[in-house]
Amino acid sequence: MTDTEGKRRQLERFLKRRAGDGSFYFKSRYVAEEVGLSSKEIGALMPQVRDSIEGLRIEPWSYTSATTWYVEATAEPEAATD
Repeated sequence: MTDTEGKRRQLERFLKRRAGDGSFYFKSRYVAEEVGLSSKEIGALMPQVRDSIEGLRIEPWSYTSATTWYVEATAEPEAATD
């Protein structure tokens, strides 16, 4: 696992945990310490995470002075039954 993959997984765990408590908005600089990454790292990883994480809907919400992200849990797709 590369350093970037490890950081992405760390961010994904944070987002899933927080979304488990309900939808939320965040700016990278306000959650950086809790996630254990810099706000710049979070900002660079969010487009990757947004496109790859299942079970969450992630949208950029506002671009005023920094992107605000909206995150909410979605229903997991049901497994196909034979």
